Amino acid sequence: MTIRSNRLSIAGAASRLAIILSLLVGTAGKSEAQELKAPPRGGLMQVLFIGNSLTYSNELPLIVQALAKAAGRDLYVEMVAFGGFSLDDHLQEGSARRAIESRRWNVVVLQHGPSSLPESRVELRGSAKKFAPLIRQAGGKPAFFMVWPELSRSAYFDAVRDSYSLAAADVRGMFIPAGEAWRAAWRRAPDAPLYSFDDFHPSATGSYTAALSIYGMLYGRAPQNLPARLTLSNGHVVEVPAALARILQDAATEANQTYGRPGRR
Repeated sequence: MTIRSNRLSIAGAASRLAIILSLLVGTAGKSEAQELKAPPRGGLMQVLFIGNSLTYSNELPLIVQALAKAAGRDLYVEMVAFGGFSLDDHLQEGSARRAIESRRWNVVVLQHGPSSLPESRVELRGSAKKFAPLIRQAGGKPAFFMVWPELSRSAYFDAVRDSYSLAAADVRGMFIPAGEAWRAAWRRAPDAPLYSFDDFHPSATGSYTAALSIYGMLYGRAPQNLPARLTLSNGHVVEVPAALARILQDAATEANQTYGRPGRR
């Protein structure tokens, strides 16, 4: 695996960090998504992640991939993520469009900001309608990765969910209720450390929880009986306590069954 980072500024979690990540299970690839022309071996699900630091924190796509591998499934992932980017920013910058056009995807997972405000909801829904035709031309299904508000705006979880759910419904896309998996986790374990130090970005535990929801929706199965310790394809390890992992898996299962929608290709 190769990761190329372009640090435009260094300001902790809020830095404008650009990452284009490509990975085929067990095989290193080129760094730019648009250069990956050779298709992976047959039978793999191919998923592209487009988002910002809420997606690239803790290497979320690789956690999803590791969960799939633990369940006996091969998953090919690529990611185009720039710190602070909206989906419209991605369209203007161009890397996301080139990545979408680079192969026939099964699913393209889109992640915007929390989008709890009315004007942000309008922007997200507008972006969904711009991305969906590009994704379907590539043979894929658009999916919307519901995130979470910052801790100080925790009363806005419903608004975040509604914004992402509406965007998915507008284009008959998949709705991934990862933010609701967080809430379901806190109902079971109020002290679960899902936020990172800045009370907005996810901790490794928060990314693990989101990955459970994403994995479950991609494969249409309950994210249960999965490892608490994952070795990612780049050698990094993500681990949560075993008892907490079971709680998080139950939470993601509840969220997906209650709110998730598979969408249509």
